[in-house]
Amino acid sequence: IEHGEPISKVEWREVFANKKSLRQSEFYQAANIGFKPELLFEVYSFEFNNDEKLRYNNKEYSIIRTYEKGEITELTVTSYTGGEV
Repeated sequence: IEHGEPISKVEWREVFANKKSLRQSEFYQAANIGFKPELLFEVYSFEFNNDEKLRYNNKEYSIIRTYEKGEITELTVTSYTGGEV
């Protein structure tokens, strides 16, 4: 803590993922609560550590929804704008 503010440290790690098409229903459900989902990824569940962000093609994204399907977890993401995730 510096001047009463917590300091966060980001440690990136490489995880293999499948980029999937965003379902239309997913897009509209998220839009109804103020999110703009952009991409959908599938990763092995054991590699997902309740992360809040990811980086793809040198761009940061916030993970706005997860859906665990056994060994696979779907991650729905939107552009990361900084600040709170």
